Amino acid sequence: MGLYEQYLSLRIRRHDGEFPDHIALVITERDLLERDAYGTLTDFFAWAFEYATQVTVYVSVLDAAAVPALRRELETLEAPREVAVRGPDDRTPAEAPIRIGIGLGGKHEFTSAVRTLAEHVEGGQLAPEEIDDERVENHLVFPSEPDLVIKTGAERLSDFMIWQSVYSELYFTDVNWRDFRKRDFLRAVREYCNRSRRFGR
Repeated sequence: MGLYEQYLSLRIRRHDGEFPDHIALVITERDLLERDAYGTLTDFFAWAFEYATQVTVYVSVLDAAAVPALRRELETLEAPREVAVRGPDDRTPAEAPIRIGIGLGGKHEFTSAVRTLAEHVEGGQLAPEEIDDERVENHLVFPSEPDLVIKTGAERLSDFMIWQSVYSELYFTDVNWRDFRKRDFLRAVREYCNRSRRFGR
Protein backbone atom coordinates (compact mmCIF):
# COMPACT_ATOMS: atom_id res chain seq x y z
CA MET A 1 0.00 0.00 0.00
CA GLY A 2 1.35 3.41 -0.99
CA LEU A 3 1.75 6.29 1.44
CA TYR A 4 -1.33 8.10 0.16
CA GLU A 5 -3.45 4.97 0.52
CA GLN A 6 -2.12 4.50 4.04
CA TYR A 7 -3.09 8.09 4.80
CA LEU A 8 -6.63 7.59 3.45
CA SER A 9 -7.03 4.33 5.34
CA LEU A 10 -5.90 5.97 8.58
CA ARG A 11 -8.32 8.87 8.09
CA ILE A 12 -11.17 6.42 7.59
CA ARG A 13 -10.25 4.32 10.63
CA ARG A 14 -10.14 7.42 12.83
CA HIS A 15 -13.55 8.60 11.66
CA ASP A 16 -16.40 8.51 14.17
CA GLY A 17 -19.00 7.47 11.60
CA GLU A 18 -20.02 3.95 10.62
CA PHE A 19 -18.43 2.17 7.69
CA PRO A 20 -20.63 1.02 4.80
CA ASP A 21 -21.66 -2.56 5.57
CA HIS A 22 -22.96 -3.24 2.05
CA ILE A 23 -21.00 -1.79 -0.87
CA ALA A 24 -22.28 -1.91 -4.44
CA LEU A 25 -20.31 -1.27 -7.63
CA VAL A 26 -21.72 -0.38 -11.06
CA ILE A 27 -19.55 -1.13 -14.10
CA THR A 28 -20.22 -2.00 -17.75
CA GLU A 29 -19.55 -4.97 -20.00
CA ARG A 30 -16.98 -2.82 -21.81
CA ASP A 31 -15.12 -2.34 -18.53
CA LEU A 32 -14.69 -6.10 -18.27
CA LEU A 33 -13.06 -6.17 -21.72
CA GLU A 34 -10.20 -4.01 -20.46
CA ARG A 35 -6.84 -5.49 -19.59
CA ASP A 36 -6.77 -7.12 -16.12
CA ALA A 37 -10.39 -6.08 -15.49
CA TYR A 38 -11.15 -9.27 -13.58
CA GLY A 39 -7.98 -8.89 -11.52
CA THR A 40 -9.13 -5.41 -10.52
CA LEU A 41 -12.52 -6.86 -9.58
CA THR A 42 -10.85 -9.45 -7.34
CA ASP A 43 -8.80 -6.67 -5.74
CA PHE A 44 -11.99 -4.64 -5.24
CA PHE A 45 -13.53 -7.48 -3.26
CA ALA A 46 -10.49 -7.60 -0.98
CA TRP A 47 -10.61 -3.82 -0.44
CA ALA A 48 -14.36 -3.85 0.23
CA PHE A 49 -14.26 -6.64 2.80
CA GLU A 50 -11.87 -4.59 4.91
CA TYR A 51 -15.01 -2.58 5.78
CA ALA A 52 -18.12 -4.35 4.51
CA THR A 53 -19.70 -7.76 4.98
CA GLN A 54 -21.49 -7.76 1.64
CA VAL A 55 -20.61 -6.64 -1.90
CA THR A 56 -22.90 -6.36 -4.90
CA VAL A 57 -21.61 -5.78 -8.44
CA TYR A 58 -23.88 -4.80 -11.29
CA VAL A 59 -22.55 -5.18 -14.83
CA SER A 60 -24.53 -2.99 -17.23
CA VAL A 61 -24.91 -4.79 -20.57
CA LEU A 62 -25.82 -3.29 -23.95
CA ASP A 63 -25.46 -6.49 -25.95
CA ALA A 64 -27.55 -9.30 -24.44
CA ALA A 65 -25.52 -11.82 -26.43
CA ALA A 66 -22.53 -11.03 -24.21
CA VAL A 67 -24.27 -12.23 -21.03
CA PRO A 68 -23.42 -15.98 -21.25
CA ALA A 69 -19.69 -15.37 -21.79
CA LEU A 70 -19.55 -12.76 -19.02
CA ARG A 71 -21.41 -15.09 -16.69
CA ARG A 72 -18.96 -17.93 -17.29
CA GLU A 73 -16.03 -15.63 -16.52
CA LEU A 74 -17.61 -14.26 -13.37
CA GLU A 75 -18.74 -17.65 -12.05
CA THR A 76 -15.13 -18.89 -12.21
CA LEU A 77 -13.67 -15.72 -10.74
CA GLU A 78 -11.23 -16.21 -7.88
CA ALA A 79 -12.94 -14.36 -5.06
CA PRO A 80 -12.32 -14.18 -1.30
CA ARG A 81 -15.87 -15.31 -0.49
CA GLU A 82 -18.78 -17.17 -2.03
CA VAL A 83 -20.16 -15.60 -5.22
CA ALA A 84 -23.73 -15.70 -6.55
CA VAL A 85 -24.17 -14.60 -10.18
CA ARG A 86 -27.56 -13.71 -11.60
CA GLY A 87 -28.66 -12.78 -15.12
CA PRO A 88 -31.77 -11.36 -16.81
CA ASP A 89 -33.69 -14.65 -16.68
CA ASP A 90 -33.04 -15.39 -13.00
CA ARG A 91 -35.66 -14.90 -10.30
CA THR A 92 -33.96 -16.76 -7.44
CA PRO A 93 -32.69 -14.37 -4.73
CA ALA A 94 -28.91 -14.16 -4.35
CA GLU A 95 -27.78 -14.75 -0.77
CA ALA A 96 -23.97 -15.03 -1.03
CA PRO A 97 -21.60 -12.39 0.44
CA ILE A 98 -20.65 -11.42 -3.14
CA ARG A 99 -23.59 -10.91 -5.47
CA ILE A 100 -23.09 -10.15 -9.16
CA GLY A 101 -25.82 -9.14 -11.59
CA ILE A 102 -25.20 -9.17 -15.35
CA GLY A 103 -27.69 -7.14 -17.35
CA LEU A 104 -30.29 -7.66 -14.63
CA GLY A 105 -32.10 -4.33 -14.75
CA GLY A 106 -33.86 -2.89 -11.73
CA LYS A 107 -37.12 -2.47 -13.62
CA HIS A 108 -37.04 -6.10 -14.72
CA GLU A 109 -36.19 -7.27 -11.20
CA PHE A 110 -39.04 -5.25 -9.66
CA THR A 111 -41.51 -6.38 -12.33
CA SER A 112 -40.58 -10.03 -11.69
CA ALA A 113 -41.18 -9.58 -7.96
CA VAL A 114 -44.61 -8.02 -8.59
CA ARG A 115 -45.48 -10.79 -11.04
CA THR A 116 -44.59 -13.44 -8.46
CA LEU A 117 -46.75 -11.75 -5.83
CA ALA A 118 -49.63 -11.50 -8.32
CA GLU A 119 -49.33 -15.24 -9.00
CA HIS A 120 -49.53 -15.89 -5.25
CA VAL A 121 -52.66 -13.76 -4.99
CA GLU A 122 -54.24 -15.54 -7.96
CA GLY A 123 -53.37 -18.91 -6.42
CA GLY A 124 -54.99 -17.95 -3.12
CA GLN A 125 -51.72 -18.08 -1.15
CA LEU A 126 -51.74 -14.35 -0.49
CA ALA A 127 -54.35 -11.63 0.04
CA PRO A 128 -53.79 -8.29 -1.78
CA GLU A 129 -53.82 -6.39 1.52
CA GLU A 130 -50.93 -8.56 2.75
CA ILE A 131 -48.57 -7.14 0.12
CA ASP A 132 -46.16 -4.73 1.79
CA ASP A 133 -42.57 -3.53 1.38
CA GLU A 134 -41.13 -6.58 3.11
CA ARG A 135 -42.93 -9.03 0.84
CA VAL A 136 -41.74 -7.16 -2.26
CA GLU A 137 -38.15 -7.16 -0.98
CA ASN A 138 -38.32 -10.87 -0.24
CA HIS A 139 -38.97 -11.52 -3.94
CA LEU A 140 -36.19 -9.34 -5.34
CA VAL A 141 -33.14 -11.07 -6.78
CA PHE A 142 -30.91 -8.75 -4.72
CA PRO A 143 -32.98 -8.14 -1.57
CA SER A 144 -30.45 -6.16 0.50
CA GLU A 145 -30.09 -2.38 0.41
CA PRO A 146 -26.55 -1.11 -0.30
CA ASP A 147 -25.19 1.59 1.98
CA LEU A 148 -22.77 2.87 -0.66
CA VAL A 149 -23.05 2.64 -4.46
CA ILE A 150 -19.88 3.38 -6.46
CA LYS A 151 -20.22 4.21 -10.16
CA THR A 152 -17.04 4.49 -12.22
CA GLY A 153 -16.53 6.48 -15.39
CA ALA A 154 -19.48 8.90 -15.37
CA GLU A 155 -22.10 10.65 -13.26
CA ARG A 156 -25.08 8.55 -14.25
CA LEU A 157 -26.61 5.33 -12.98
CA SER A 158 -27.75 2.42 -15.06
CA ASP A 159 -31.05 0.61 -14.49
CA PHE A 160 -29.67 -0.75 -11.23
CA MET A 161 -31.33 -1.83 -7.96
CA ILE A 162 -34.08 0.77 -8.27
CA TRP A 163 -35.93 -0.37 -5.14
CA GLN A 164 -32.91 -1.19 -2.98
CA SER A 165 -30.77 1.91 -3.62
CA VAL A 166 -33.43 4.53 -2.84
CA TYR A 167 -31.63 5.54 0.38
CA SER A 168 -28.10 4.57 -0.64
CA GLU A 169 -25.25 7.04 -0.73
CA LEU A 170 -24.13 7.43 -4.35
CA TYR A 171 -20.49 8.05 -5.22
CA PHE A 172 -19.51 8.93 -8.78
CA THR A 173 -15.92 8.98 -9.96
CA ASP A 174 -14.52 10.08 -13.32
CA VAL A 175 -11.93 7.32 -13.02
CA ASN A 176 -12.63 4.54 -15.51
CA TRP A 177 -12.59 0.94 -14.33
CA ARG A 178 -9.30 0.22 -16.15
CA ASP A 179 -7.62 2.89 -14.00
CA PHE A 180 -9.48 2.20 -10.74
CA ARG A 181 -7.11 1.66 -7.82
CA LYS A 182 -7.39 1.20 -4.08
CA ARG A 183 -6.98 4.93 -3.51
CA ASP A 184 -10.12 5.55 -5.59
CA PHE A 185 -12.03 3.03 -3.50
CA LEU A 186 -10.78 4.57 -0.25
CA ARG A 187 -11.86 8.02 -1.42
CA ALA A 188 -15.37 6.64 -1.88
CA VAL A 189 -15.40 5.15 1.62
CA ARG A 190 -14.02 8.36 3.11
CA GLU A 191 -16.73 10.38 1.34
CA TYR A 192 -19.35 8.00 2.70
CA CYS A 193 -18.04 8.43 6.25
CA ASN A 194 -18.15 12.21 5.88
CA ARG A 195 -21.79 12.28 4.82
CA SER A 196 -24.80 12.48 7.11
CA ARG A 197 -27.29 9.86 5.97
CA ARG A 198 -30.93 10.97 6.10
CA PHE A 199 -32.77 7.95 4.67
CA GLY A 200 -35.29 10.17 2.88
CA ARG A 201 -35.95 12.42 5.87
